[in-house]
Amino acid sequence: MTTIDVKSRFEAKLLRPAKPGNDTSWAFVVLPRDASEQLPRRGRTTVEGTINGHHFQATLEPDGQLSHWLQVSRELHEAAGAAVGDIVTLELTPVKKEPEPDIPPDFQEALAATPEARKVWNNTTTIARVDWIHWITSAKQLKTRAKRIGDACDMLASGKKQVCCFDQSGYYSKAFRAPEAENF
Repeated sequence: MTTIDVKSRFEAKLLRPAKPGNDTSWAFVVLPRDASEQLPRRGRTTVEGTINGHHFQATLEPDGQLSHWLQVSRELHEAAGAAVGDIVTLELTPVKKEPEPDIPPDFQEALAATPEARKVWNNTTTIARVDWIHWITSAKQLKTRAKRIGDACDMLASGKKQVCCFDQSGYYSKAFRAPEAENF
């Protein structure tokens, strides 16, 4: 993956999520706003970088505050010699071309059943596809997700290449945010 020549270097605290779900081994870092402002977009953004000198590639998530956060797997923070609570040094560079997103199986089925939607989907940009998928997967309830899949197919079939009314940064809708950190 080729990267853009903008490199951001900063230090941040490695945090443990208060509600990690079933996997309690991951941690996260919230990017300082000035580091996030150097990225090409406020929504999901793929970067290459290092954490304490250890290389990785990951997709940053929007935090709803016009910044981003990074999920750090146990394998990555252990390889970087870092533990939760440590201050880590990160260097991030956005990739020049976003990788193609994985299409969730339920959305794949809906696209396959709607050839007009699939045709428009195939002619959209990678970033637009990332936003469509993010909009669908950000639904908190299965009923909402199913409605969004149906709406996405309808919009795509009508020729719409970008999801409307979706704030990929979460700033205006507060749809996205970094996890709440566990108290130390």
